[in-house]
Amino acid sequence: MSLYDGVDLRLNMPHSARMYDYYLGGFTNFAADREAAGHALALGPWLRVAARANRSFVHRSTRALARAGIDQFLDIGTGIPTPPNLHEVAQSVEPCARVVYADNDPIVLSHAQALLTGTPEGRTAYVEADVTDPARLLASPGLRDTIDLTRPVALSLNALLHFVPDTHGAHELVEHLKAALAPGSALVMTHVTPDFAPAEIAGLVRIYESAGTAAQARTLPEFTRFFDGWNLIAPGIVPTPHWRPTPTDPPATAPEAAAYAAVALKP
Repeated sequence: MSLYDGVDLRLNMPHSARMYDYYLGGFTNFAADREAAGHALALGPWLRVAARANRSFVHRSTRALARAGIDQFLDIGTGIPTPPNLHEVAQSVEPCARVVYADNDPIVLSHAQALLTGTPEGRTAYVEADVTDPARLLASPGLRDTIDLTRPVALSLNALLHFVPDTHGAHELVEHLKAALAPGSALVMTHVTPDFAPAEIAGLVRIYESAGTAAQARTLPEFTRFFDGWNLIAPGIVPTPHWRPTPTDPPATAPEAAAYAAVALKP
């Protein structure tokens, strides 16, 4: 049986997850994705750098939270697996870590088996759910069977909410998720911003919209609002490559990253 049996991959249509995979140098992308990504790269040749900077932030923030004692992670908008994935990073620090991936994407669903290999001590699960229906997501049996919501959870919303425009109530959706988490939980987020290159980002939004993907870049105040009521941890809200960088991280400037990153804790 093929990994793709029963899954409509819509290979003739560009897809944001496969375009991101292409930026990262992956192989789970097709002609339509590469064509759309080519248009995007022509406008923003730094997109490959931005994708790598985002992924490096995910790894650094996951390690930091696992070292701080958080052993439960909920990653919404998982995207196509590209090792090391979040559960591999978390379980390398805390082998007992429990990780739930959530996505509504048939592309990701077709790769779910690749996500489910973790340490014997830990747990890894995948649930098919949509961030625009947080109540249903939080009630998913796969989530409830894996994560204890009465204990701290790291909620990962990386490179996701710029695909949720204000018409879908992005801030309200995040507040719903935040309210369901126990004190000591973490909100981890990256988000594309127009603050460093407004003309180029506006053009990229148009390219994604023409490919059938809603998109909205957000300014610093708009991004900051997602963390209302929670305590930002150092260094606060910064461009993705500036959040606790290490010498091994790929170099990137703020304009190249074109995104903010932050981690906050629930008091």
